[in-house]
Amino acid sequence: MGISRRDFFRLSGAGLAASTLGLSLKPIEAKAEELPIKHAKESTTICPYCSVGCGMILHTFNGVVINVEGDPDHPINEGSLCPKGSSVIQLRDNDKRVTKPLYRAPGEKEWKEVTWDWALDEIAKKVKKTRDTTFQAKSKIKVKEKVGDKEVEKEIEAVVNRTMGIAHVGSAALDNEECYLLQKMMRGLGLVAIEHQARI
Repeated sequence: MGISRRDFFRLSGAGLAASTLGLSLKPIEAKAEELPIKHAKESTTICPYCSVGCGMILHTFNGVVINVEGDPDHPINEGSLCPKGSSVIQLRDNDKRVTKPLYRAPGEKEWKEVTWDWALDEIAKKVKKTRDTTFQAKSKIKVKEKVGDKEVEKEIEAVVNRTMGIAHVGSAALDNEECYLLQKMMRGLGLVAIEHQARI
């Protein structure tokens, strides 16, 4: 049987510790069997925070997340997680987490709960109103044109179909397809100021 140098030192150290210190591994082995994740369901997922896409292992018991750890088999993070990824359990189990839309009317100090239908209708109304008031179909632009040997600058009216009253910032947690659809929607509304969270 072949044994590597590293395994030789590991076995020698464990043997030395056990013989000189009277170390018994039985209590440690017994404690390991009582881990709370022993009967939990294990699932793999991707961290939702940034565009890195670290792999995670979630342990759930009776529908409740009880443990989060990095996935050692994932090629991106190889088992490690940043502080935000390590605390992802708080996304679900957090009594301070807002789960319903809130609205604060102009001049009011308090937020009040509203329905999703009302909130989405209000957002749609404000987007339409802003787009209608700031929409620009044509714009005068200066172009250079060669007339004979000279370059002449002249002003023409060009079709631009844009709105400068709305901007959009994307999310790094979105996948390519979601970003594509958002881009199509924003361009369809005539937005020019389109940015992405990962670049800011």
